[in-house]
Amino acid sequence: MPSQPKRKQLSHDRIVEVAARAIRRTGYRGVGVADIMKEAGLTHGGFYAHFESRDALLVEAMQRASHDSRLALEQAVERRMAKGGTRFEALVWAYLHDSNIEASEQGCVVAALASEMTRQEDAVREEARSRVRELLALVESALPPGGGSAQAAVVAATLIGALQLARTLGGKAGRDLLAATRQSLIQNHGAVREA
Repeated sequence: MPSQPKRKQLSHDRIVEVAARAIRRTGYRGVGVADIMKEAGLTHGGFYAHFESRDALLVEAMQRASHDSRLALEQAVERRMAKGGTRFEALVWAYLHDSNIEASEQGCVVAALASEMTRQEDAVREEARSRVRELLALVESALPPGGGSAQAAVVAATLIGALQLARTLGGKAGRDLLAATRQSLIQNHGAVREA
């Protein structure tokens, strides 16, 4: 039988995992303590043994969602690069893959929550800023030589906005929007820039 601290950590991890999916699926308002605890298979009363507040859960949920989606994105980038092409092209294809239209609960936490981030309490908003900075750094690291933080910001904003619009449109219209955005980003930002 697992020891009490280990069991508590397993329960804590399960709560955060459930909340990380829920936050991307339904937004901040969709992370109700009672629903998360129920989905995690725990009682509502046990929540405060794990978190000081709902905001503390939101912070950890964003961290977990970011970690999970970044790992999946990096794996998709590596698979795509193995078939040929640059890191930037692979990032654009992986981020704007058609499957991400329906899979919001597994995708980028920034794309899922961007429109809500500024309306959160300080701790949650600061964690949201960290997630945005992390995405900007990831994009900048994938740009060809000569790219920089300003170019990374434009590309990241385009990735996020395109994914949000494609999810809103859905179906063929959403897929067409992603295809046009992939082509435009690769054409306009995928080449080495002269200094």
